[in-house]
Amino acid sequence: MNTLNHFDTPQLELLHRGKVRDSYRAPSGERLLVVTDRLSAFDSVLDTPVAHKGAVLNGLAAFWFDKTKHIVPNHVIRLLDPNVTLAHEAEPIRVEMVVRNYITGSMLRGYQQGQRTFSGVTVPDGLTKHQQFPEPIVTPTTKEESDREITPESLVSEGWVSADLYEQMRVKALELFNFASAWMAERDIILVDTKYEFGLFDGKLMLIDEIHTPDSSRFWSADDYARNPEAAEQMDKEYVRQWLIANKQDGQYPHALPPEVAQEASRRYLDIYERITGAPLPTGNETTPGGDVQARLVANLVRAGIMKED
Repeated sequence: MNTLNHFDTPQLELLHRGKVRDSYRAPSGERLLVVTDRLSAFDSVLDTPVAHKGAVLNGLAAFWFDKTKHIVPNHVIRLLDPNVTLAHEAEPIRVEMVVRNYITGSMLRGYQQGQRTFSGVTVPDGLTKHQQFPEPIVTPTTKEESDREITPESLVSEGWVSADLYEQMRVKALELFNFASAWMAERDIILVDTKYEFGLFDGKLMLIDEIHTPDSSRFWSADDYARNPEAAEQMDKEYVRQWLIANKQDGQYPHALPPEVAQEASRRYLDIYERITGAPLPTGNETTPGGDVQARLVANLVRAGIMKED
């Protein structure tokens, strides 16, 4: 199955190569975001790409950016390809606004070890695994080489953000979360937690990066959660994480996935896209077996005037 594991061209200036996204400078000065099929787990990028993953992430983010633009402006100008977004160049705010509505993941692990305060938010004793909070909470982290929990007061005193700007981010993050939670609940999906990233564009707050994707959020099936809350399975790359854990050898996770695991991961990404948006991912023939994702991507960038034909 054809995948986009890596994209590179001497025609465009590379600004940043992340675990999944590569950023380039467009000739007009905007930012070009190429979302690859790379999959990151346990702080490393696997050797095996997952077909359609980049298009799912890019398409879902575009879907949500459009649905939430009445809440806060975002950086999207337009999609140039299923895997490529042309975006405004905002000045990033180096804070991740993490919104949680259930106790799970790293927060649950800390709670089970006796921690009760998370990024300045104190939760009560007696919570059980995957229990819902009375209302969503915001637990910000810094965006550093190793992200760390931090209180809003420390974000301000350390100079990450002003008190007024943090409050704007907090309010918008909760509005976004509540809007998406209601949307997904109608589709029998629980938005468990997510992160939002903001920037400044012309001095005003702007939503950037990605929003409500399987890489930035946890989703549970509402039916699965109703049957057994503590056993609810995450609907995304948790399947891959569990496979890696089960196949760990000598303390090391595998660097590659067998074909059947990569194919199942691809099916799950496509499924969550369709469940959220109500329509199959519009991939086109070029991203089906035998097609060439990179050739399609380049052709679309040439058509948009971003690149020149070789």
